[in-house]
Amino acid sequence: MKRNMFKRIKQLQLIFLCLCLAILFGATFENYKQAQIERINEISSNSYVNNENVSPKDLFLESWLLVKQSYAEPHLNDQNWYRWKRRYVNKIKDNDDAYVAINTMLASLDDPYSRLLSKEEFEDQTNSIESKMYGIGVNIASVAGKIYIVNVIKGSPADSSGLKQGDMLVSVDNHQIKGKSIFQVAQYIKGALNETVTLVILRDGANLTKKIKRAQIKVRTVECQKLDKNTGYIHILSFIGNETPVEFINALNKVKDTKGLILDLRGNTGGLFQNAVFVANIFLKNGDIVSVIGRDGQSSSYSVKDNEFVYDKPLVVLVDGDSASASEIVSGALKDNNRAKIVGTKTFGKGVVQKIYALPNKMGMNLTIAKYLTPSGRDINEKGIEPDYEVTFTRDDVNKNFDRQLEFAKNLIAKQIK
Repeated sequence: MKRNMFKRIKQLQLIFLCLCLAILFGATFENYKQAQIERINEISSNSYVNNENVSPKDLFLESWLLVKQSYAEPHLNDQNWYRWKRRYVNKIKDNDDAYVAINTMLASLDDPYSRLLSKEEFEDQTNSIESKMYGIGVNIASVAGKIYIVNVIKGSPADSSGLKQGDMLVSVDNHQIKGKSIFQVAQYIKGALNETVTLVILRDGANLTKKIKRAQIKVRTVECQKLDKNTGYIHILSFIGNETPVEFINALNKVKDTKGLILDLRGNTGGLFQNAVFVANIFLKNGDIVSVIGRDGQSSSYSVKDNEFVYDKPLVVLVDGDSASASEIVSGALKDNNRAKIVGTKTFGKGVVQKIYALPNKMGMNLTIAKYLTPSGRDINEKGIEPDYEVTFTRDDVNKNFDRQLEFAKNLIAKQIK
């Protein structure tokens, strides 16, 4: 199978406009809901959540206390946390003051994953987990300073409008795209449900104008196909949705009569912790999947549970530098248990767990609450997972739309089948 090589460019910056994908962990799933660590889609509640009239000072104090009590590292980056309370509590007069104080306080943790969420960001993240996704249904990327459409979701408003993969964005609602970051462009395209956004694109040397109404979009997180009679292929695009386990099982059933499987986790930046545990569990008969270490230093191990079905045929996993968090739980578990060969390039290296907390005034916070280790006890944070077979793309591969990593995996599966 040939894949679009836009996805494989090393410097590619990709953003899903139909949802805001957070690199987060955690979820409740029936077989594991008694686990010790709270899951990320159990949005934390407190006395202020439904009170839109909380003062800026109370917003700051709630955030200060939350970090003090819940952050994964109890020493809070070796600092006296009370100093932030003393510094700001009597200086906060309005919301802007509160936001500056909270962001400055969080920055002192030196943790890129712990951050304050605006109302819009908090809503995006909770909607993503609940599979409530809104937008026009495109993925965009920044390539050589220009913004391109790299994927159009089938059946989406973008698909109906005639947008195509490879279209270059010129303007969005009269905002010129030249010189803008991918995140600025994303904000231009995002907006209220059922409102229209106007895109000017460049295709084959000519400008085209597309008026597209935003809608709720059904996005599948799992794709599958039979590459040939012996080889199945499943691509998990994200672990973010509550429907991912069901989609995965359905995909596996469609390729179950093949003799081997390629599991593609390339470009998968993560999602819900428990989705990763569920997927890894399907491929293992016994052993550990992952260990989670909380702020008290205690380790909680997630081991293989009894399954009605275990996939035990030859398995190869594809990864790259964008395979992160939940993707690394799966690939790490399969690698350490000698269940699969890993092909591609070193993974991203995100070995920490965040929880989404609700804050006053419909805001939220992503906060690191734990770290995790692979079954062999490896801490992969900022290190990543090395593949068993390193396979990289050449410029010629990109020009020819040739997926060298997938072809290598197919040959590896064929040898195992024989």
